[in-house]
Formats: sequence, structure tokens, C-alpha cells
Amino acid sequence: MQKISACLWFDTQAEEAVNFYTSIFRNSKKGRVLHYGEEAPMKAGTVLTVEFEIEGQQFTALNGGPIFQFNEAVSFMVDCKSQDEVDYYWNKLLEGGREQQCGWLKDKFGVSWQIVPSVLIEMMNDPNAEKAQRVTQAMLQMVKLDIAKLEAAYAA
Repeated sequence: MQKISACLWFDTQAEEAVNFYTSIFRNSKKGRVLHYGEEAPMKAGTVLTVEFEIEGQQFTALNGGPIFQFNEAVSFMVDCKSQDEVDYYWNKLLEGGREQQCGWLKDKFGVSWQIVPSVLIEMMNDPNAEKAQRVTQAMLQMVKLDIAKLEAAYAA
């Protein structure tokens, strides 16, 4: 087990969320499923936790009730090598969710994701401040990130 892993608190959709995420990420798998027992805060037999792994990162999904909600203070970044990858993850994770600015989206469970092409980070870290600024300004105008438009801003 990795030293630090994320635990995602859902109302009652932990297993549904895990099935959703593991269907999207090719290098993923569902692990152990624990259920509530008698005298628990939820009905006995209800899923308590589901362990899962995405791209070598371990997670736990917890059904804890409606007490807490996800917000943008925590998001997961998906590093994409191509526009095809950006489009794939954007479209899959967006199913039932909603778009946000600058490559961010909220999935149907309320979890925030950043779908980011690797080249964006490289261009924004260019020592030429003007190039980096043009890329930043182009990105700020986008919802889903478009590599060709980012590269055009970089080259201008």
C-alpha cells in the first residue's frame, strides 16, 4: 500500500463512482469492497468502502452519507499527451457532469478534474515570459483545453 492515498466521501454512490472511474481509465482496477454491519449508521449490507486504483494511485471510496460535499478545493489532474487524450478524458468524465473554465470539469458525482495537456505546463514554464503569458491568456479563454490554439498562442 502506498504511504498516502485519497479517500473520497460519497453519500451512497461509492461503488457506482468506482465503476465509472475504472471504466474510463484503462490502467485501473477495483479492489476490496467492505459493507456496513449491524448497528451501523447505514443499513446493514450497504457498501461502506470500495478500494480502487487508477494509474498506480490507490484510492478508497466511502459511503458516508450526505454530510460532506466535494468542491474545487481538491481536484485530480489528468496528464494528457495529445488532443485525442484530452478529448477522451474530457468527454468520458463529463458524462452527467458539468464544464468549468481552463480545463476543469465536475463529474456527475461532484468530483473536480483538470484535463491538462503536458505541453501546456511546458509552455507556461518557458523562460520567455511573453510566450508563457500568451499561453496563459489563451488558456483562460478556454473551457476544454485545445492544444492547437495553445501552441498558436505560444508561437505568435
